[in-house]
Parts: sequence; C-alpha cells; structure tokens
Amino acid sequence: GFHNYVQLWSDAQFLNSLWVTVKFVALSVSIEAVLGFALALFCLHEFRGIRLLRTVLIIPMVITPVVVAILFRLIYASDAGMLTALSEAMGGGGVQILGNPLNAFIGLVVLDVWEWTPLMFLILLAGLQSLPHEPFEAARVDGAGSWRVFADLTFPMMRPVLAIAIVLRTIDAFGTFDQVFVLTRGGPGEATRLISIYGYDTAFKFQQTGYAAALFVTIGLVVLA
Repeated sequence: GFHNYVQLWSDAQFLNSLWVTVKFVALSVSIEAVLGFALALFCLHEFRGIRLLRTVLIIPMVITPVVVAILFRLIYASDAGMLTALSEAMGGGGVQILGNPLNAFIGLVVLDVWEWTPLMFLILLAGLQSLPHEPFEAARVDGAGSWRVFADLTFPMMRPVLAIAIVLRTIDAFGTFDQVFVLTRGGPGEATRLISIYGYDTAFKFQQTGYAAALFVTIGLVVLA
C-alpha cells in the first residue's frame, strides 16, 4: 500500500543503493559521452580502414550483457585473471579488484563504459554526419582553426543530439542489472549494490513483492522526472 512508498525514504539500504546507483550512472554516462564524442569526431573523417574501425568500435555493444560480465569477471579474477597475470609478469603481485569496494565499483564503471560507449559513438556520429557543410566551409575560408570550429560550430550544433544521447543512456543505465548480478552480486559489502540489485533481493530473496513494486515505481518516476 501507500505506506511502502513512505517507508522507502526512511530505508537506509534503499537510500544507500540509490546513492550508489546515482554515482554509477553519473560517472559512467559522463565518460561514455566524452569518449563517444571523441571517437565520433575521429571517425567522421574518411581514411583507409575507417569502415573496419567503425565496425570494431561497435562490437562491445552487440555482445550479450551476461557474456560481457563473465568476460570481465575473468579479467578481474584475483587468482588467475588477466590483470593479475599482467601484474605478475611485471614483477608485481595479484590484483584485487572484485574483493575491494572501491576497485569493484571502478571495475563496474569500466565494464559499463566499454560496453556502452559504442552507443554514444553511433548516435553522435550520426548527428555529426547530419550537420550542414556550409557553416564549416565558411569558417575554413575565414581561417578558423580546428578548435575554434569545434567550439563555435560543432559543439553548439551537436548539443541537442548530445542531450538526447545522454538522456537515453541515463535511463538505460538506471536499469543496469545483468552485469552487476554476474560480476559482483552487489558486493563487496554494498559497494556495487545498485537499486536494481536491491529491488531484486527485496522481491525474490526477502519475498517483499509489494515493497519491491513500490521501489521500482518510485525509481521509474524519479528517472522520468
């Protein structure tokens, strides 16, 4: 009932998972927007091998999220992971990623950035390719440098597309579940316990389906607002 919605805002676990989710979404989407824009600007130019490069760049996005999580779990494994193997080859010790709260959170962000930067890249590349050529040709005739063209023309004209890309990705990022469930299950502790994981535990582990429903309705309204 209505008391579930009231109880949410005094639930320390809900507030903590909401804060973790906000940090995760803000950091991931910001990095993805910057990298996606940079890659789109680079791939806007035609050169030998550009089509192959564009294809390679979108591969992470088409891989199933569960498979991506398994891949990164193998990379992050402290006993026989790729990072540990690389560290030992350089004379270091084992790398502790998933067992350390801060490292696990950063590792989750890295996974998300690797998987979803291609989406930002595709949206922004399409936006760049749709820009009119006349203003840029006039700027070049006037002797404007690359930075001036970007600051005065490219970025202002791309703001609507960038805003749409960020909004779409933000909404999607709030629903991140598969990757976290496979990679960390919300741990260690509550370091990566996103709101989706807390909602799942509430509904299926603690059998509080009404409370979980109120939780997801509230988050949906917050995101859409």
